[in-house]
Parts: sequence; structure tokens; C-alpha cells
Amino acid sequence: MAASKSPTRRRILDTGARLFRRNGYTGTGLKQITGEAGAPFGSLYHFFPGGKRELAAEIIRTEGAGYARTFDVVRAEDAVAGLRAWFAGAAEVLEAGDYADACPIAAIALEVASTDDDLRQATAEVFTDWIEQAAARFTEAGIAPARARTLAVSAIASLEGAFVLARALRSPEPVLSAGEIVVAAVERELAS
Repeated sequence: MAASKSPTRRRILDTGARLFRRNGYTGTGLKQITGEAGAPFGSLYHFFPGGKRELAAEIIRTEGAGYARTFDVVRAEDAVAGLRAWFAGAAEVLEAGDYADACPIAAIALEVASTDDDLRQATAEVFTDWIEQAAARFTEAGIAPARARTLAVSAIASLEGAFVLARALRSPEPVLSAGEIVVAAVERELAS
């Protein structure tokens, strides 16, 4: 069985992602990951010879691609309704997880941006991809490309910042409020 298809490798990735979302990069240990994944400790180094750093980079990229698919609700036919659904869905997921699980990419980026340039670069690649995807959706809806990019950056930044507040306040209000502001900006742009 190829390493990428291994159920043990998948459990390590899934468990690592969940723990990074909850505890952050430095707050998550390798023994904790393998223990909760039900994997022998040595298997982590078998699949990720670079250890925690290599595991984190893979989690950033795979989780980033998964989270990018959540933006699929924003369609050219009704970008405003899709954007509302995107923020509402994020609030629901956060609330359902008792505010413990937010974005693993942001959690890691906050910790490593000043100390680990390789992991910072991995998070930057994911955020750049999200911005480009969001900007493309806004452009498809009829917004000029430069303005679409500005709105995309604002949407991603608003959601990520709202996650921090929502976790601290244990309330969906910051996510929903941020969504209202971004939706209003997109509506104004579409009307102009």
C-alpha cells in the first residue's frame, strides 16, 4: 500500500489537524498525535521523516485545500447569498465544535510566522490560494478584478479574525457580524 493511501498516515494527518486547530502548533506534541491516532510513535517518522514540521506542512496544504472548497457556495448567479451562507456555515461549525475548532492554517500561522519561514510560506500559499479563489468568484459575479481581490482579502481576513473573537467570546456573533459587513461591501460593489 502506498504511503499516501495508508490508513495510519491518514489517522495521523486527521488527528494532527484536529489537535493543531484546538491546541496550536506548539501546544501539540508528537506523542499526543500518535497516541490519539492509535499509531505507533515510529510511524510518524516513517510517514513524515521531517517530524512535526513536515507533518504540519502537509496538514497546512491538505486542510487548506479542504477549507478552500467551502467557498464553493459563492456562485456568480448569487454571490451575496453564497457569501452569507459561507459565513453562517462557518459560525455553525464553530458553534457545533464548542468553539474549540477553528482554522488550523490560521492557528499555525499565528505561531510560526516569525519563527519558521518554511511553515509561514506554506500558510501564505494556502491563504493566497483562498484569496485567488474568492477573487475569481467575485469577478465571475461581475466585480472588477482589482476590487474583487480587495473584497476577497477582506472576506478571508474578516473570517479569520472573527474566529479568534468567537473562540474567546464563545459566541458566533463575531463571525456573523463580520459576514454582514463583507456581504454589505459585496452588495455595494455589485450595485455600482
